[in-house]
Amino acid sequence: MTGAISPQADEPQAFLAGLVESVSRALPDGATTAVLSVQRDRSLADRFAGRVGSIRQVSLNGSSEILTLRYAPGPRWIPESARASSGVIIARRTMSLGEWLTAFAGRVAAIAADAAGDAASAARALQALGLQQAGVDIRVVDANLDNDLRALGARLAGRIPADAASAVGRIAELLADTVPRVAGSGEPEVVVRRTATVYLPDTLRAYLSLPADWASEHVFPDGTTPAQALVGQLDALESAATKMHDSAVEQDASALLVNGRFLSERFATSPLDLP
Repeated sequence: MTGAISPQADEPQAFLAGLVESVSRALPDGATTAVLSVQRDRSLADRFAGRVGSIRQVSLNGSSEILTLRYAPGPRWIPESARASSGVIIARRTMSLGEWLTAFAGRVAAIAADAAGDAASAARALQALGLQQAGVDIRVVDANLDNDLRALGARLAGRIPADAASAVGRIAELLADTVPRVAGSGEPEVVVRRTATVYLPDTLRAYLSLPADWASEHVFPDGTTPAQALVGQLDALESAATKMHDSAVEQDASALLVNGRFLSERFATSPLDLP
């Protein structure tokens, strides 16, 4: 797992402070204080100097799980997951730091998605958190665009709902056939390639970044599930990709750009578009 924050044994305070700051960026106003607890050691010198003290422990509090990270002299990290029922801890499990960070990132993504009411917010939260999100193998790059598009189906097997996987296959075929038709056309080609390399893979990674149990069981305020939200996003992508393909066949650049603007308005809040 990579990103803006990384655990350095010789700089534990910088890492923990960066983690807290990144969660504040990742979550909506007010959400951070509701779910993130920070315990500090404040020496007499800290009190006299008006300093907040050093961070001893960071906890992400969920309804049934509490993720806690402590740094103890030694030096060593102590990452834990605790199961809770009615506010009472019923089980604890020590994790590797990498495993803890993965679980932590997934839960932050789920909180952000729930607060916004859409799964796409998960990807934005992970970008702000500075952690590489799940599904890093789900990528489409310009240099290998055709092969990457056609490989998406195999890479997604068993990881997203069957109807979503079918939609991805259709979208990939449409885009793979559209790109050569708009080659050298300037802005129309940019629009199609951006759909293939940014909007489609970002939408998929946003879903894959969510904890599996949350993605399968959670219900957004509008009554939809993360899986249904994914299918809805893919439906919009497929509709636009179909229209762009038809426009490319008919050599109607204006119509293609209209659909490109629609996609930009709908999907341009992906991590790659953040400053």
